Amino acid sequence: MATWANADTLSSWKKLQSLKGMVSVADELSSADAVKRIKEYSIPMAEGLTYNYAAKQVNEQVLKTLADLSEEAQLLEKFEALYNGEVVNTGEKRMVLHQLTRGQLGKDVIADGVNKRDFYINEQKKIADFADAVHNGKILNEKGEKYTQVCQIGIGGSDLGPRAMYLALENWAKANNTFKMQAFFISNVDPDDGAAVVASLDLAHTIFILVSKSGTTLETLTNESFVKNFIKQAGLDVSKHMIAVTSETSPLAHNPDYMQAFYMDDYIGGRYSSTSGVGGAVLSLAFGPKVFADFLDGAAASDKTATEKDIRKNPALMDALIGIYERNVQEYPATAILPYSQALSRFPAHLQQLDMESNGKSVNRNGDAINYVTGPVIFGEPGTNGQHSFYQLLHQGTNITPLQFIAFSENQTGKDVVIENSTSQTKLCANVVAQIVAFACGKKDADPNKSFAGNRPSSLIYGKQLTPKTLGALLAHFENKVMFQGFVWNVNSFDQEGVQLGKKLAKAVLSNNMEPALKAFAELLIK
Repeated sequence: MATWANADTLSSWKKLQSLKGMVSVADELSSADAVKRIKEYSIPMAEGLTYNYAAKQVNEQVLKTLADLSEEAQLLEKFEALYNGEVVNTGEKRMVLHQLTRGQLGKDVIADGVNKRDFYINEQKKIADFADAVHNGKILNEKGEKYTQVCQIGIGGSDLGPRAMYLALENWAKANNTFKMQAFFISNVDPDDGAAVVASLDLAHTIFILVSKSGTTLETLTNESFVKNFIKQAGLDVSKHMIAVTSETSPLAHNPDYMQAFYMDDYIGGRYSSTSGVGGAVLSLAFGPKVFADFLDGAAASDKTATEKDIRKNPALMDALIGIYERNVQEYPATAILPYSQALSRFPAHLQQLDMESNGKSVNRNGDAINYVTGPVIFGEPGTNGQHSFYQLLHQGTNITPLQFIAFSENQTGKDVVIENSTSQTKLCANVVAQIVAFACGKKDADPNKSFAGNRPSSLIYGKQLTPKTLGALLAHFENKVMFQGFVWNVNSFDQEGVQLGKKLAKAVLSNNMEPALKAFAELLIK
């Protein structure tokens, strides 16, 4: 049985603290052994991806200590406890079962009198059957016409992950003749968001997906009413244009306003829900159930690699441990996610929630204060756009920010053009490798303004092409990375009390039951 303890009680953690600043990436990648290092500091991932950490500030001594930390902290044992159904979400006293939505690593998990593997498989099949019926015209609108658009209403994990996954696969689906319906998303309670989206929809041919596990999320229910008004004003039947993804105990279940409801449960956190019905309904309607199934297969394959005990064969574990070294030893406050793929334009935003909502904690799993820093600030944008924006600070700023590059050798559409003897995709990839070396090695110049210190660490995840399977593998890689880091820090990565206080105070404002400071600020904005 795994023992849960604060990181600073572990001997390997204390040893790791003595290894600060011992590796210069500039020296390593400028040496005669650079090519050997680049080949050896590389781990195969699921679905043909590769994780390369040659430009990280690590050597054999650091890696050996990280391996010791993994063993002493019992990270693989804790992962096994999680997927076998132990209650690892201590804050909410719940199991954590998002891996079950894409396959079973361990034994059957029985909860609420139900085999949860069977439950998630059945819900996936219900979604697939519904999507097929929509696509083949068995389910039609009130005028007997086919639906052509889908719009998801949700916020947080009900929006960020599914939106990022849809955008990641939209061009691929079009190029591979599996694009079925265009998808839209409404998340912000700002009425300008909902109004702009609705204005671009063909309401008579749109299915809205309302996503709320509890069925009580204020922003989502507000947007639901907002959209229903537009549907009614268009003379349409609301019940012919809305489905729900919710829990079986929520007010949205068995509700006549919805033509169908698909279920999730309390064991799937919002930011971990893209492989559940939260992502499954919109992706299956947009691209077909087969694409969503492939996406799940990629995630399941990535989960399997995360069970490898050797950190040199476990990319998520290695990524997590190097991140621990960077955050707690090198004392870097942030990490940048830099996908050189426009398809991943919203992937950094999803990872921002995944990481910062999971590990932005200052107390341990028992509620006791901890004496070390935890999750970093996560931010990012697609390359090459970021190069013309915040890369200035990354190259020459006073803080060092570790970087995670993601790149593919082929684009999704197969369309390109040769300009000055190279294609656009070749230029994109050239920028990736140039940035890795520029950050690592820097450049000396007599003019201090043109001098680059280098020694900026980065990793690279790369593959042939972004497909449903590689996207699933990529998503699960980061989910498992965040999980392993939470295990090391001994925090609960699966609740989110930090988002609750603001919600409660907003309700106090709306009910006019306010303390003086809240009332004074409210008077500035609410007339």
